[in-house]
Amino acid sequence: MSKKPFNSDPEAEYRRKERAKRRVGNNAKCTQCPESRPEALIPKSNPRICAGCQRKNQGKAVTDNHHVAGQNNHAATVPVPVNDHRARLSLEQHKWPTRTLRNPDGSPLLAIAACIRGFIDFVEYCIEQFLVWAVAFLEKLDKQLVEKFGPRWWDVIRVEFEAGCLL
Repeated sequence: MSKKPFNSDPEAEYRRKERAKRRVGNNAKCTQCPESRPEALIPKSNPRICAGCQRKNQGKAVTDNHHVAGQNNHAATVPVPVNDHRARLSLEQHKWPTRTLRNPDGSPLLAIAACIRGFIDFVEYCIEQFLVWAVAFLEKLDKQLVEKFGPRWWDVIRVEFEAGCLL
């Protein structure tokens, strides 16, 4: 079973990714930052630049207001970095059934479905942005503390902190 309660069209997803790669070239990346997601890069820019760096250079906002449920379903937006909006969150919405995203007749059921889909996509994005790196950081830090102070490093650190009245 999929981790999400719905399936996307993998062929359509593949075609979108390939079109994005063709627009900017294989293995393209921004010359000003490490961005390499084709959807975030500006086609025909020379030197190659991402949307975020282009906006920064122009003195413009480097965030977009993302319609979590799709603009036709709910007016609420959240500010997100432009590169993540283009290369992550909007791509997730393209995986939704077109009728749900566009909701041409204003169906309240499709609007609710879009709100749920958008919430799931946004929570996953937030987990990736705010939590995944922290796990890797904590595990690396634990390894280094074990190497420096031994397998029960917290006993050593606690004694040092207690002496300094920090714990």
